[in-house]
Amino acid sequence: MDLGNLGAILGQYVNASPEAPPPGVEEHYQQVAGNSSPPQLAAGLADAFRSQATPPFSEMMRTLFSNSNGEQRAGILNQLLPAVGPALLASGGLSIAGLLHGGKPAVTAEEANLVPPEEVQHLAEHAQKQNPSIVDQASEFYSHHPTLVKCWAPDRWP
Repeated sequence: MDLGNLGAILGQYVNASPEAPPPGVEEHYQQVAGNSSPPQLAAGLADAFRSQATPPFSEMMRTLFSNSNGEQRAGILNQLLPAVGPALLASGGLSIAGLLHGGKPAVTAEEANLVPPEEVQHLAEHAQKQNPSIVDQASEFYSHHPTLVKCWAPDRWP
C-alpha cells in the first residue's frame, strides 16, 4: 500500500467517532494492519489505549482478553502481573494471585483460561496506576496479534 492510499484511508477517520465510523472499517483495518510493521501497529494501539475517545485501558484489556485464545490470554497476563507489583497480588483480592505461587515464572494457557475477564480489567486498572508503561507493553504484545485487535472495533466495544 502506498502512502497515498494509506492517507486516503486514514483521512476518513479524522472527524469520525465510535458512534459514526466511516463505512468499511473492517476492510480499512485489514489494509492498514496488513501493511504496517508491529512497531507501527503498537504505536497506533498505544494511542488508542490512551485516547479520551475510547473506553478506559482496563475495559479494552477485558474485551481483548475475552476474545483471546489461551496462549494470548497467558501472554497478556504475563505482561500485566509483574506491572502491578507484589502488594496487590499479596492482598488476596484477586484469584489471579494464586497463579504465580511458589515462585512460578509464568501463567500457562490452561491457567489463563480460568481467569475471569473482570479480574483482568481490575488487574489492568491497577497495573496502569502502578506502571503507566504497561500501556506500551500491552500495545507491543497486541501488535503481534492484529487479527485479535480487529475484534476490538468500535461497534464491538462493551
